[in-house]
Amino acid sequence: MSKTPTNPSIITRDVDKIAAKTGNVYESITIVGQRARQISSKMKEELSGKLSEFASSVDNLEEIFENREQIEISKYYERMPKPSALAIDDFLADKVDFRNREDATTEN
Repeated sequence: MSKTPTNPSIITRDVDKIAAKTGNVYESITIVGQRARQISSKMKEELSGKLSEFASSVDNLEEIFENREQIEISKYYERMPKPSALAIDDFLADKVDFRNREDATTEN
């Protein structure tokens, strides 16, 4: 029986720890999702900025296929942890500020 290798990017998360931060797993996941979108947007801006340096006004196929620096930058971003994993880590490490909307409306 052959054992298939496990993907190292798959991490089992304790749902109770995630839910404990807000008292509701769905609120916690919503907060994590919003944080993941922020991280994803920031990463996309960084990648676009770095790749825009390689933008060429000439349609030379040889130049496009042989641009090693551009390929290395792309590979670097592909190997980075996914925004959702980073967002969960930030949330569990109390690096994400959030407030309950119901509490915010009663304070005003």
